Amino acid sequence: MTNVHTTQPTSLAEWLAYLDTLHSKQIDLGLDRVAEVYQNLNIQFSATVITVAGTNGKGTTCAALEQLALYLHKRVGVFSSPHFIDYRERVRVNNQMLDERAHCAAFEKVEAARGNISLTPFEFGTLAALCLLSDSELDVAILEVGLGGRLDSVNVVEPTLAVITSIGLDHQEYLGDTREAIALEKAGILRKDGLAVIGDVDPPHTLLDEVERLNVTALWQKQDFEFVYTKESTWNWRCGEKWLNGLIERSIPRQNLSTALACATLLEWPLDNSAAQFVCRNAALPGRFQIVGNAPLVVLDVAHNPDATQYVKQKLLKLHRGNLHLVFGMLADKDMAESLAPFKGLGAFWYASPLPTPRSATTEQLLEAIDGEEKVKTFDSIQAALEKAKQDAFEDDCILVFGSFYSVAQVLPSYS
Repeated sequence: MTNVHTTQPTSLAEWLAYLDTLHSKQIDLGLDRVAEVYQNLNIQFSATVITVAGTNGKGTTCAALEQLALYLHKRVGVFSSPHFIDYRERVRVNNQMLDERAHCAAFEKVEAARGNISLTPFEFGTLAALCLLSDSELDVAILEVGLGGRLDSVNVVEPTLAVITSIGLDHQEYLGDTREAIALEKAGILRKDGLAVIGDVDPPHTLLDEVERLNVTALWQKQDFEFVYTKESTWNWRCGEKWLNGLIERSIPRQNLSTALACATLLEWPLDNSAAQFVCRNAALPGRFQIVGNAPLVVLDVAHNPDATQYVKQKLLKLHRGNLHLVFGMLADKDMAESLAPFKGLGAFWYASPLPTPRSATTEQLLEAIDGEEKVKTFDSIQAALEKAKQDAFEDDCILVFGSFYSVAQVLPSYS
């Protein structure tokens, strides 16, 4: 049973506090409860709906798709999570947040529709976001899957196009211990006879099997489309016989930009060099290789699993900076040793801190994960760790704040 709330919240802060009282778990995978409330809400989408799942790259692929839709003068809405500073970051319409009153009104709708059905905060928030987007008269709705795919709340919506960005090891306690098992969970967003874009460059065989079993029309990275490095600081993109050349890369990885561009092909959106360059220039998200300071260079990145940290390390090494200062905290349920391994052996300075959440790894667990590293200091907060790193660093050094959305969220307001 769920709590009975006698006085309905009136502000966004009150609603968010209320959501935390409704369910015994923060994560409770399954669609039955969400689907029932979704039906009660009678949410209708006339827009093109794109659902985006994957271990890494979901948010940036959504941002790239959003920019492409804006370039084509489409009215576009995005649901993504988590947020950094303001809960309203989770819903954008034409790249703008909605006001608090709109969010509160959506929460009121969900509260009225759920009856005695218990919802987790994420489930409640997802349904409210779907209300907001369905009421916004969109041409395109882009929905980022929160965790996995098959049992995630977003999967109550029937997509026009399903996108799977990458398959890696993360959330194993929910999704499985192998890429093959995790791929099956991500493949849950596919629909029989539907459309899909697969952005992973080396997809597990289980994903190929599911696409075939469901008779999905799919475009595959490296097979049907690809990103090609050039000798200059640009890249080229191919889909079938079509080439777009001289594209730039900023904060969003080429793999994810490539995946977003492939979506245009399946959706039959017009795509030329001007559109692609617009996407490459304008698609960006906070906390994705976000450079917030120079002399020393300060980079914020939410990387929290092995594939993501390996990618960030490669980008940092290309900058040819001096000493590397690593400010980090991680959640205890992550594979900390494997996620931190790419940075070991580089002679880096490490600044470890627990995060402001019960899920945080302890200082002792963080130290165990970087066992063997010598230049290690511990702190009570990410902010304090960053301040010390800035004091220690020379002008040609690089400071990276990473390990979790919580890590970045602790320092991002200072640079906003």
